[in-house]
Amino acid sequence: MSDDRMSGNRLLCQVFKSPRKEGMYLYVDKREGVERVPAPLLERFGKPQPAMTLILSPEKRLGCARADEVMQAIRDKGFYLQMPPAKEEYLLDLYRTPTEARY
Repeated sequence: MSDDRMSGNRLLCQVFKSPRKEGMYLYVDKREGVERVPAPLLERFGKPQPAMTLILSPEKRLGCARADEVMQAIRDKGFYLQMPPAKEEYLLDLYRTPTEARY
């Protein structure tokens, strides 16, 4: 998009959370909403649930992503998809094998 609002150093961003997958978030330009998000992705994501609105700038600190990468993805593709962090293998073992109490 060649619009001035998309080429500046700031972007008004709407963040949606997935009702189907904990930790999955979709970042979009608030003015566009999800109109540029591909239908198959939206189908898999589920009905987007608003989580927050924020102003992104390259120096903004985000928990799991770099703000400049999020902004670039929104400009290029119309969205940024944040996937939940992968579980460490040793943590998965706790669910597979019960631990024994040691006294």
